Amino acid sequence: MDHEPLRRGFAEFVGTFAFVFVGAGSVLSIAKALAPAIVNAQALDVYGGLTLVGVALANGVAIAVMVSAVGHISGGHLNPAVTLGFLVTRRIAPSLAIVYWSMQFAAAAAAAALLRWVYPESARRLTHLGAPGLTSGVSVWQGLVIEIVLTFFLVWVVFATAADPGGAFKSIAGLAIGLTITVDVLMGGPMTGAAMNPARAFGPELLSRHWSDAWVWYAGPFIGGALAALAYETLYLRTLRPLLPVGPPDSGVIEPRPGDTSVS
Repeated sequence: MDHEPLRRGFAEFVGTFAFVFVGAGSVLSIAKALAPAIVNAQALDVYGGLTLVGVALANGVAIAVMVSAVGHISGGHLNPAVTLGFLVTRRIAPSLAIVYWSMQFAAAAAAAALLRWVYPESARRLTHLGAPGLTSGVSVWQGLVIEIVLTFFLVWVVFATAADPGGAFKSIAGLAIGLTITVDVLMGGPMTGAAMNPARAFGPELLSRHWSDAWVWYAGPFIGGALAALAYETLYLRTLRPLLPVGPPDSGVIEPRPGDTSVS
């Protein structure tokens, strides 16, 4: 029996578990701290805005750390939308993609179950266990487009830093991906929760039994992830000749990076 898919899948489980546990947990911690002053979920939106930076950093740092930790084992997808991007560009076998998806969704459910046990009912009720949601004034179609765009940015950065051999240095791929999560949450957090990850939505939704407009956080990330992967693959990874550097000679960009050959 080949245990390699399971070994890689377990790395995805650990990384996704950490992301959901910290990401959703940061929202629950805010609700727990502010619960005495909050009477409903709408009021939480107002108070939660004061700690948006903290939530964004919690999500971004969690991803940065876990992608750096397990990237050399599984590729550090930690997101079904990222895995779909690799699948549609034929960078992962369908059988391994199924293992990854199974582990990612299972990890999200396990993390949400632990959060449900740890946090008081008042915090869980206000935040639906940290599940993403549309704030007042944001329609489902606006939410869908936001999730598509934010996930496009995320998967684009994943391909540019982790998949492209001529892109950014792979040693900082985890940091770049984590910072993308951070800036995405800063923009989209107050609008849709900025899940960008079907597993991040699935765990809290399942354990809180809250499925209001749930399709937004599945359709949006999957569409955005697939579009970004196909666009980057087609434009930059399937090119028949190396891209010429852009810029004047005194900018230094015409100099090859270490290990690269000069472009004539």
